[in-house]
Amino acid sequence: MSTHEEEKLLHRGIRPTAARLLVLRALLDAGCALSLADCEARLGTMERSTVFRALSTFAEHHLVHHVEDGTGQLKYALCPDSCHCGETSADDPADLHLHFVCERCHRTLCLPDVPIPIPQLPDGFVIHTAGYVLRGICADCAARSQA
Repeated sequence: MSTHEEEKLLHRGIRPTAARLLVLRALLDAGCALSLADCEARLGTMERSTVFRALSTFAEHHLVHHVEDGTGQLKYALCPDSCHCGETSADDPADLHLHFVCERCHRTLCLPDVPIPIPQLPDGFVIHTAGYVLRGICADCAARSQA
């Protein structure tokens, strides 16, 4: 009987190992994008290189995508099962989406239901990826400040 985490890895063609399952669980539990340092802190005694290899494998197989949110640390966000990030082009921008950095809780969140507007580029240019990062107060923090 396989776990939810094992199924997610297998769905992307990734062999489940104990380390990969733990890294995936950390990402799932976080509910937001994590840096390598964030993952290390959540995983305690796991070697940095092991965490990095797991995250790199996840990125290669489109289980996570990279987020450059302006903090100086590359972050990793889980992709939904239907995501085709890394395969997206100007002809199929469906997986391009906004990221939001909360200035209070410092979480970086994917906003997959908010599409990125694709600009009309001069002939010969091909878009492979786009990154838009918005900053402000997330819904959770805004609700707490209202209470």
